[in-house]
Amino acid sequence: MLKLFYATGACSLAPHIALEEVGATYEAVRVNMKDGEQRKPEYLKINPKGRVPALLTDRGVLTENPAILAYIAQSFPDANLAPTGDAFAFAEMQAFNIFLTSSVHLTFTHAFRPERFGEGEAAAAAMRAKVPISLTEYFALIEERLSDGRSWVHGETFSISDPYLFVFSSWLQRGSFVDPERIPQVLAHRARVAARPAVRQVLAREGA
Repeated sequence: MLKLFYATGACSLAPHIALEEVGATYEAVRVNMKDGEQRKPEYLKINPKGRVPALLTDRGVLTENPAILAYIAQSFPDANLAPTGDAFAFAEMQAFNIFLTSSVHLTFTHAFRPERFGEGEAAAAAMRAKVPISLTEYFALIEERLSDGRSWVHGETFSISDPYLFVFSSWLQRGSFVDPERIPQVLAHRARVAARPAVRQVLAREGA
């Protein structure tokens, strides 16, 4: 059975939703990051990076959201969460998810955990000051993508990219990062994802 290690409010919400969407049999194990469980030996044996998510499979542990999400989609093809039979479309989907990881998520980390990248209050202040500028730029690209009337990131079919984007559009509520009036389609997408039964169930389970 699959076992997902997650933390409430973290990016692990995306694979948690994906597992629920595909109807997988899995166990969700909460890692209490406030208590530092991610740095304890028991968890470091699972994921030496000390981060979530981690997905324990019958072949070993997977880390990093783009990899985990792709694995879930490919393992449950009938759920149609990825175009597994179209190499270009699948790569395009991965490109979007990697953009969320390498640009959007990283920028939020500059706001929430600047100590990972620099020492002292001056460095932290400089990083935080740049966050709204960068996020406004990144979400403008996503807003443009959604502005053709599509319901989901890649068209009219819900995919692994949608819960992943939902994570970060939800994080916008944690601060004054992006003017809401500039991203109406992103916010409408967030509402559509939040209304899905699987998403409501996962949010209730996580207490988010």
